[in-house]
Amino acid sequence: MNTSILSLSCPMPQLDFEVITMGHGSGGILTNKLLESGVFDLLKNPILDEHHDGAIFELTGKLAFSTDSYVISPVFFPGGNIGELAVNGTVNDIAMCGAIPKYLSLSFILEEGLTMKEFWEILLSIKMAANNAGIHIVTGDTKVVERGKGDKIFINTSGIGQVHPKAHISIHNLKIGDKIIVSGNIATHGIAIMSVREGLDFETTIESDTTNLNHTVKALLDEFGNDIHLFRDPTRGGVATVLNEIARDTKLGIDIFQKNIPVVEEVYGACELLGLDPLYVANEGVFMAVVSAEIADDFLKKLQTFDNGQNAAIIGNVVAEHPRQVVLQSRIGGKRVINMLVGEQLPRIC
Repeated sequence: MNTSILSLSCPMPQLDFEVITMGHGSGGILTNKLLESGVFDLLKNPILDEHHDGAIFELTGKLAFSTDSYVISPVFFPGGNIGELAVNGTVNDIAMCGAIPKYLSLSFILEEGLTMKEFWEILLSIKMAANNAGIHIVTGDTKVVERGKGDKIFINTSGIGQVHPKAHISIHNLKIGDKIIVSGNIATHGIAIMSVREGLDFETTIESDTTNLNHTVKALLDEFGNDIHLFRDPTRGGVATVLNEIARDTKLGIDIFQKNIPVVEEVYGACELLGLDPLYVANEGVFMAVVSAEIADDFLKKLQTFDNGQNAAIIGNVVAEHPRQVVLQSRIGGKRVINMLVGEQLPRIC
């Protein structure tokens, strides 16, 4: 389901205000009108409908918990907006723990002057993303800041989920010979944002890859269980930063092969134009997995059966040589060390 289809069945409510004002953060009548006429109706579920200060629910077994804040600029970008990004981001963080996301909290910091039309479009995207991920938003908060202090909207989401019974995801599981797999084309999200900021035009529109990954991850855990040693999503800092974190924490080396790394041609061209390395550019609908060599080919075949895994590839190995370092073998056979991102490459990317 896309946002435009959802909007047909969820028309924007008739309100006596067109923009967010400081009064909407007062906790009084305007706050209640904002929540009752939009947020609560659109996101309704039995837990949220209780209107408690928190959420009351039951979960059993080992749990995973994560939180994140989203301050992306621009708020609307090719392929999505801050609303679905916030839901997908936290859903995916839970999935990377080897868990099945169940419940999310949702908190807004709205800037005075944000139009209700923009806010409603963001809410629709949140609803769509929650539906697609199969999770419930069960509690939250809304605050308003003065004009010029919030860049339209900031969102915080926290999530909780049940760890998959076959999951044993830990940096300590990695061993020499493990294969490193990326689930799709890298750098697409970051370049989608930069194309808007820099006013770049391409033959085809580069759209963000933001999506939920939890259903794919669950299916992989169902089949491969303990042979999956690690999941990570390469958001800020990109693939290179994640690989460097793994090498640092395990004290092992990592070899990657440039010819195997999937990058869309337009994205690669945009990176060259902007002086960026795709390995350091943010992703939002891609994950990395480190798996036992014995199951790597079967894991890849399974992953490629999913829409968000069609371009998956084995890009490298865990090795004993050059401990704590990531080494890239170029297309022409040369080698160079890939260091962790230094400084700021793409500001306000998620």
